[in-house]
Amino acid sequence: MIIERNLETRLLELASAMPVVAVTGPRQSGKTTLCRRVFPEKPYVSLEPIDTREFATSDPRGFIREHAGGAVLDEVQRAPDLLSYLQEEVDERPEPGRFILTGSQHFSLTEAITQTLAGRIAILYLLPLSLDEVRRFGGELPDLWELVWTGSYPRIYDQDLDPRSWLADYTTTYIQRDVREILNVTDLVPFTTFLRLVAGRTGNELNLSALGSDAGITHPTVRSWLSVLETSFICQRLPAWHRNLRKQAVKSAKIHFVDTGLACHLLGITEPSQLVHHPLRGALFESWVVSEIHKWRAHRGMPERMFHFRDAKGLEVDLLIEEGMRLIAVEAKSAATVASDFFAPLRRLRDSVLSQSHLTFEGRVVYGGESSQRRSDTLVIPWSELQDQSW
Repeated sequence: MIIERNLETRLLELASAMPVVAVTGPRQSGKTTLCRRVFPEKPYVSLEPIDTREFATSDPRGFIREHAGGAVLDEVQRAPDLLSYLQEEVDERPEPGRFILTGSQHFSLTEAITQTLAGRIAILYLLPLSLDEVRRFGGELPDLWELVWTGSYPRIYDQDLDPRSWLADYTTTYIQRDVREILNVTDLVPFTTFLRLVAGRTGNELNLSALGSDAGITHPTVRSWLSVLETSFICQRLPAWHRNLRKQAVKSAKIHFVDTGLACHLLGITEPSQLVHHPLRGALFESWVVSEIHKWRAHRGMPERMFHFRDAKGLEVDLLIEEGMRLIAVEAKSAATVASDFFAPLRRLRDSVLSQSHLTFEGRVVYGGESSQRRSDTLVIPWSELQDQSW
């Protein structure tokens, strides 16, 4: 079943203005399906097959001439030198929406794009399904913990697959293929251990020294491996927010898995019911909320502008979104019942922000219950309505 993705609107807008549009994101997020659905009239060419890739790399001008009318070029990171020849082609004929590129390895693809196609290309990010996109597959929406445990990769919902088997295969493929290719790692055991340790830290601040010690690897290796997890969309790092509060802010970043189903798999959580009393229940829910908001913004082509906050006095707020002079502060609470202590961090941060800047402050609580509420200074949002909000 092919559903409409939220990114479609922005993809069409940019394709009407720019000669080249690139869609990148994690493996299996639906990039190819999206681009073939939105541009059915364009020839589809995958650079994954060796013979096609050889044609594109050995005779790039001939390859482009064969697709001079435009095409969807999939797995374009497999032939990065092709982008230089695309630059020549679109400079001669800068027709909007001529080439649509897709690729999974954001790090290599983005670097090549910025070096060769700057000013000629728009870049969009397709992440796994958001909550409203999951609903489009029909049937009843899973309950909260089933959703957190299952994750959001489209194929699981499209083909009604067992998440345990699919995520196990996904992890194996990611480690065996991408990690070997990117990092030239010959012994995968240390990296697998590292990956599980990072999953155990989702929703928490990063301590690189402690992570390296637990994994038995050096500090530079920790940085290198974390960079790969981030740039391949396995994890995202939330920097600390410190505008006008620099002297008080503790500047460690937080780490979040983009897909909580993958995190649960790596943590050995085999059933959704285990999450109800799991010690990482709150952290996994926080990562799910952060990921949903990240998707809301990414699938509308908006900059991330997402942070967390903690000061030296112990004040912590899970997520801050800064839009110009507007600051949205979000607390993620997995409990199904609203409690008064949900609001205290938001009020303390609001008092600090309003006393030290001209920012407009808006507090929100996303929780594991079912009823929305409007408190005097805070919007309370049930998990099932998260994607109905504007972020």
